[in-house]
Amino acid sequence: MKNKFSIGQMSKLHNIPVKTLRYYDEIDLFKPIEVNPENGYRYYSIEQFKLLDIINYLKVLGVPLADIKKQTSNRDIDELIDTLKEHKRITEQKIQELEMAKKKLEARIHEFEEAKKITDIAVPFIKTLPERKIIQLKETISSFFELELSLRKLKQQYHHLASIFIGKVGLTISESNFQHESFMEYSSIFLILEEEENSKLIEEIDFGTLSKGTYACIFFRGGHKDAPSYFQILNHFIKERNYKIKGDFMIRTIIDQFISNNRDEFLAEIQVLIEQ
Repeated sequence: MKNKFSIGQMSKLHNIPVKTLRYYDEIDLFKPIEVNPENGYRYYSIEQFKLLDIINYLKVLGVPLADIKKQTSNRDIDELIDTLKEHKRITEQKIQELEMAKKKLEARIHEFEEAKKITDIAVPFIKTLPERKIIQLKETISSFFELELSLRKLKQQYHHLASIFIGKVGLTISESNFQHESFMEYSSIFLILEEEENSKLIEEIDFGTLSKGTYACIFFRGGHKDAPSYFQILNHFIKERNYKIKGDFMIRTIIDQFISNNRDEFLAEIQVLIEQ
């Protein structure tokens, strides 16, 4: 059987699992030239090697088996060019998605590494921040239950355009509520958009912004329930220095129980735009 190769031989010669060759036969993509009627053994010829090479090549490029089957059946060069162009477009889109994922991973790594370096806990400070783009839902939130529902509403409103992740979610407290020490009644929930999301969203929605400027800030260990005393510390800091508050107070959780089992690593931040 000089020009006959068993399925096992084909598997070894082309580094393709026997199971895959059987599947190719079942879907009429690559069939043996002969099947022994007595034992069902499949046999292939050397003339089929090139066809299998083409199938493997297109498969490596990410072309679906259905499109490969169509091409190997029709053998139309123009059709092949169109197929390759389409899968080039798909590949370029996947590359963009991977680049976006890479940037998000770098941003999260950087934020968590910087969070671990923070030592001045419960100490107010001043920092200058650039403009930050956000999507926002304005409604009264006064419980964890309402917070989660509002967050889902926000996510649902913008579908897949912005992912929810710890550190990106913030809540605002109006200056009026703050003055009345209603520290657990929030006026809105927002998501900070990352740079790659900004470019994607810019033509699709009207986003809001957190203004560029000087912010009075304080880090603390804990969550929203622990925040009231730190709001008061920050307020005392602002009054002591005669700063003027220019907007809502914002609170953002950076590390919580879903990120770390160690409560000593929990981290949240309060910010408010000021005029010095």
